[in-house]
Amino acid sequence: MIIGEDTRMNEYENEEGTDKYSLRGRVFARLRENILSGRYREHEALKETDISEEMGVSRTPVREALRQLELEGLVQIVPNKGAYVTGITQKDVEDIYAIRALLEGLCARWATERITKEQLEAMEEALYLSEFHASKGNAQQLTELDNQFHEILYEACGSKMLGHTLQDFHEYVKRIRKRTLSDHERGREAVQEHRRIMEAIRQKDANRAEELATLHMRNAYANMISNGFLGSQEGEQE
Repeated sequence: MIIGEDTRMNEYENEEGTDKYSLRGRVFARLRENILSGRYREHEALKETDISEEMGVSRTPVREALRQLELEGLVQIVPNKGAYVTGITQKDVEDIYAIRALLEGLCARWATERITKEQLEAMEEALYLSEFHASKGNAQQLTELDNQFHEILYEACGSKMLGHTLQDFHEYVKRIRKRTLSDHERGREAVQEHRRIMEAIRQKDANRAEELATLHMRNAYANMISNGFLGSQEGEQE
């Protein structure tokens, strides 16, 4: 595993004594991204020494980050053996989408009451670009714009607790979402669903917005099942 000088953390090493939680946060975010993106494979050993050398930090923030990852269920720490990647299992994905279906609906409902003019304009712009890239079959750009739409929605709900929870769930299924949006038909459908959600929010129709956001999650999950994406994610190499 090689990381360039621009991404190393040497410059933060002197913070450990006075701001170790900030440093640990950086290490935690990097490790979690590597797990969720598939760079670290399921059951792979995470050696403190190797990680600290790679990131240019001491072992203390690495050890703290691994403990935090264990609390999230992404890592298992075995006494006298070390830390191993647990990752996101098929059952986890099923649970995440069941929970997201409810919480995304609540998020859309609250957004009808709290969204700002600027947020609505940003959502409109993201959708305009999404429609263009969906028509061209540009999966990478479509995935990025899908992220942007949901980030705006989470911010627009006006609840940092709900927004943070949904953002975490969104990150947990990043890899499988990328695969579903690479399916041309599903990509176009997802954009249309986003459009209907936005219009319900614009019209201040809370019941409709909640219903559409919940349906959007259920459709996404159904697409995973019908295309075999859910069962094939294990062992996938990106």
